[in-house]
Amino acid sequence: MEGARSEYPSNELSGSVTGPVVQAGPVHGGISFQVQPQPVTGPDVKPDQVPATTVPFVNRESDLAWLDERFGGGGAAGSGVEVGVVYGLRGLGKSSVVSRWAERCRERFPDGQIYVDFAPSAGRSGGGDVSDAVWRCLRALGVGERAIPAALEDRRALFRSRSAGRRLLIVCENVSDSGQVRALVPKGRGSALLATSHGRIGELAYDGYGLLALGPFDRRSGLALLADRCGAAAVAEDPQAAARLVELCGGHPQALSVLAARLVNSPRLTMSRLADELAQETGRMAALSVGAGEEYSVSAAFDLAYDELAPDAARMYRMAGLIPGRAFDAATAAVAAGTDRRSAESLLDALEAARLVEALEDDRYRFHELARLHARERAAAEEPQEARRAVLERVATHYLVLTAQADRALGEDRLRIADLTGFLPDACGPFGAGDAPLSALDWLEAEHLAILAVLRDGSDAGLHTLVWQLAEAFTVLFFRHRHLAVWEEALRLGAGAAAACAVPAAEARLRSLLSRPLMDLERFPAARTELDAAMACAQVSGDAVLSASVLEFDGRYWDRFDVERAIAAYRRSAELNRQADERRGEAIATYFLGCALDARGEHAAALETLHRAHRALLACQDHRMAARALLARGRALAHRGDTAAAKAALGEAAGVLREQRAEHYEAQAREELARVLHSEREHPAAVRAEVARAAEIYEAEGHPAAAGMRDWLDRLAGEG
Repeated sequence: MEGARSEYPSNELSGSVTGPVVQAGPVHGGISFQVQPQPVTGPDVKPDQVPATTVPFVNRESDLAWLDERFGGGGAAGSGVEVGVVYGLRGLGKSSVVSRWAERCRERFPDGQIYVDFAPSAGRSGGGDVSDAVWRCLRALGVGERAIPAALEDRRALFRSRSAGRRLLIVCENVSDSGQVRALVPKGRGSALLATSHGRIGELAYDGYGLLALGPFDRRSGLALLADRCGAAAVAEDPQAAARLVELCGGHPQALSVLAARLVNSPRLTMSRLADELAQETGRMAALSVGAGEEYSVSAAFDLAYDELAPDAARMYRMAGLIPGRAFDAATAAVAAGTDRRSAESLLDALEAARLVEALEDDRYRFHELARLHARERAAAEEPQEARRAVLERVATHYLVLTAQADRALGEDRLRIADLTGFLPDACGPFGAGDAPLSALDWLEAEHLAILAVLRDGSDAGLHTLVWQLAEAFTVLFFRHRHLAVWEEALRLGAGAAAACAVPAAEARLRSLLSRPLMDLERFPAARTELDAAMACAQVSGDAVLSASVLEFDGRYWDRFDVERAIAAYRRSAELNRQADERRGEAIATYFLGCALDARGEHAAALETLHRAHRALLACQDHRMAARALLARGRALAHRGDTAAAKAALGEAAGVLREQRAEHYEAQAREELARVLHSEREHPAAVRAEVARAAEIYEAEGHPAAAGMRDWLDRLAGEG
C-alpha cells in the first residue's frame, strides 16, 4: 500500500547529492568512514602523470634524437608550441619511446607532464573522447571538478586559459583522429604535445605537426633486447640462432619479448629449437604468444588493427596477404583482389596508413613479416579454400604474362617449349616501347624473388602447368644475371611441374637448363643426372631442335672433362639445327665448337670457327651471344700470342656485354682481359680495375670464382 512502511529494507535515494552517501539499516556499535580525498586543486599543481618505463630501454636512439630535434627549440615562431605524433604497428614500442623521452626531458617542461590515454573510451564517439580528455587535463592542472563546464568548447577554452603561461608536456596515447590532438594542444610557449597512434593521421601533416613513423628493430637492437631479457650469455652461446629469431619476428619488439618470456620460462628450450619452430610459417603466430592475455599475444595486437579496418580494406588485407613473396605492386594487388588498379591503390593507402603495409620507394608495397602471416591467417579463417586458390592462380597467371612479355622484349629468338602466343594480349606488353630490353631486365631483376615465391606456392598448390611455363620464361634473367641459387630452385620446381604434367619436351628443356647453375656451382654429378634425364625426355618428345639444344648442354658438360666428346656433341648439335633450319641454334653450337677447338689447342681453327659464329649471331640480332663469341676470339688470340688483338677483342666484348647487362659474361671478359694485361706487366692499375669488377660480379652471383678473384686482388696489392 502506497505510503506504508515496508518490513524489508529498501535502497532509494532522491534529490541532488554531492559527495559520499551512506545508506544503512539498523547499526550496532561504532561507525567510522574513510573517504578518498579529492585531487589537489589550485594554481600551483604540477602534474607528473606520464607512466615510467618499467623495463630497460633498448636502442631507439635515432627516434629519441628526432624528438630532441623536433622539440628542442622551444616551439615554433607562431604558436610557440610543438606537436608530434609517433605512429606505427602495435607492439613496436611507441609508448616506451614516448615515456623514455618524457623522462629525459623533465627540465624542459618545469610546469609538469600530463598523460591522457584514449584507449579506454575508444569505442565511443570522437566528441566524447575529446571532452573526457580535456576534463582530465583540467583536473591535472588543478581545476576543481565543480569548476569544469559541461560543454566541450567551454572546456577547451578553459584549458587554453589554464595552460597559458606554463611550459607543459601533454602526452596522448592511442589517438585515432586529428580532433583528439588539436583539442589538447596547450597554449603556453615552450609547451609540447606528443601523441602515439597505431596509424598515420594524414590531416595532422597539413597543420605542420611532426610525424615519426616507428619501425621494427634492426638486427643489432633485436639482439640487444634478447640479451637484456634472456641474458647476454644466452645470446653469445648461439648468436646465429638469436639472429634467426630477430629475423623471423621481423624485428617486432613485442614478438621478441614474447620469445624471451618463453625462453626464460622454459629453461630446456634453446634459441636454436625455438628458431626451428618459428621457421614453419603456419604455426609462427601461435608460437608468438605466452599466457592468456592479449598483452602477451602478437596475433591479438594485429587483430585489433585488423578490426579497425573498413570492410573493403580488410578484404584487401586478406587478399594481399595471399600474394607470394614479401613485396608487390598495386597491379598485383588488384589482380589478387579482383579489382581495378585505382581502387587497389586507394585500399593499399588505407593499409599503409594503418601501418599494416609499408610503401616502398619503387612504387611497391611490403608487409611487415608478421602482418603478412596474420593476413594469411585471416584469409584462411574468412575465405573459402577455393577462393584462396583462385587468388594464387590469378597472381601466378599475372606473373606468367609479364615474365613472358619481358622474355620476348629482350629480343632473343631462342627455343621455347610453352606456346603462349594466344595467351599473351601483347607480345611485349609494358616492355615494348622505348628502352625496352633494359626495362624488361630491370623488372625481372626487381621481381625475381617474388617470381620464385610464386613458383614455390604454385608448386605446393598443384598449379603445375603455370609453374613450368613460368620457370621457362623466367630463365631469360639468369642468362644475364647469374643468381645461381634462385636459378637452380626455379628450374628444379619447373622440371618437377613438367614431369607432373607429363610434358616431356618441357621437362627436357628445363632439366638441360638446370645443368647450367649446377655446373657453375661445381656440382658435376648432379648436372650429369639432369642431362641424362633431359636426353631421355627429348628422345620421347621427338623434337629434333630440342634434341640439338640438349646436345649443346651436354657438350658444355664435357668441356670440363673430355674435350673430344664435347666437340662431337657440338658438331652433332650444329648438324641437327642446320637440318631444321634453326640458324640461331646452329650459330650457338658453332660458337661452343670454336671454344672447344681452342681448348684442344687448335687456335687457328678455333678463330675461324668463332668468326663464323660471330657473324651468324649478329645476323640473328643476338648481340649478347655475338659478344660472347668475340670474348672467345679474344681468348683464342691470347692463346696464340697475339696480345694486341686479344686486348682489343676482349675490351670490346666486355663493353658490349656490359651494355647488354650480361654481367656474368662481362666478368669472364674482364677476367680474361686482366690476364692478358697482367702478362705484359705494364698496366697494374688497369689489371686491378678489371679484377675488381669481375670479383664484384661473381660475389653478387654467389659464384665460386669470386674467391679466386679476391685472392688475385690481394696478391696484386702485395705486388704494389
